[in-house]
Amino acid sequence: MATMKDVARLAGVSTSTVSHVINNNRFVSDSVRDKVMVAVEQLNYAPSALARSLKLNTTRTIGMLVTSSNNPFYAEVVRGVERSCYERGYSLILCNTEEDVARMNSSMETLLQKRVDGLLVMCTENHRPSQDALSRYPSLPIVMMDWSPFEGANDIIQDNSLLGGEMATDHLIARGYRQIACIAGPLDKTTARHRLEGYRRAMKRAGLEILPGYEVYCDFEFEGGVHAMKQLLALAEPPHAVFAGNDAVAVGVYQALYQAGLAVPHDMAVMGYDDIELAKYLAPPLSTIHQPKDSLGELAIDALINRLQNPERDAQILVLTPELVERDSVGYR
Repeated sequence: MATMKDVARLAGVSTSTVSHVINNNRFVSDSVRDKVMVAVEQLNYAPSALARSLKLNTTRTIGMLVTSSNNPFYAEVVRGVERSCYERGYSLILCNTEEDVARMNSSMETLLQKRVDGLLVMCTENHRPSQDALSRYPSLPIVMMDWSPFEGANDIIQDNSLLGGEMATDHLIARGYRQIACIAGPLDKTTARHRLEGYRRAMKRAGLEILPGYEVYCDFEFEGGVHAMKQLLALAEPPHAVFAGNDAVAVGVYQALYQAGLAVPHDMAVMGYDDIELAKYLAPPLSTIHQPKDSLGELAIDALINRLQNPERDAQILVLTPELVERDSVGYR
């Protein structure tokens, strides 16, 4: 593999001149520049990214820790992050944690040792990165997506889940439904608690009673939705509508209703949350609360880059506004 010295020798110039030509950071005459570029082409020389990163103290690489999940929401957020990195000239190193604390801490150490310029963290409160490990890298910009497990100068980007939960429930109420259940996500996740609280507020504001058994808890996966819906159907007085804590749970709800011989929305109205791509392809298409996933990724990367450029600025909390998406899974009561 050719080195900068090889290029300099062939072009008959110094290595510093070759560096100036490649990095375009100092004036070099056109004739000398042409000789250097000819030598670069003949030798098929490629500058060392490692050497450049050591010199400039930047790798133009972002690390991301994300909880591995069957929920398509995570994949769609990662896609937005990766696209934003590419558009800004950065590379992304993605590590799935599998909700394993040891694996998370090992992955985080790997990312930090690779000298990533910044770190995105999208995990659950019960599976947090090690504060001890992060404390060894106090100047590393970190953006928490959805929640923040640590005190300190971390930027946070989160969905307004409380408002979203109210919007979902209000939509069901506006369509005439009164017996409305909520399949909340895991209560160790802040977004799940906020969506549940939004449901409760909307019901209270409308003067509607939440009947016993109408609040069910499960994980944010497809199978959790199946079990939770079966639990609701087993009640002496099943609901007429259900607000699922996310779209993956809503997919499970569809499956449980299909197995029971029931139809959406004729027998049960279903409201989701996240607006994953799959939602519009369900039969019938799922009414849901849209989270701007591309904006989530774009804001996260921009916050990291801004922190790199302005390391002393105060931490920011950026809140994304949810939007109601009306499709065919909610009828009229």
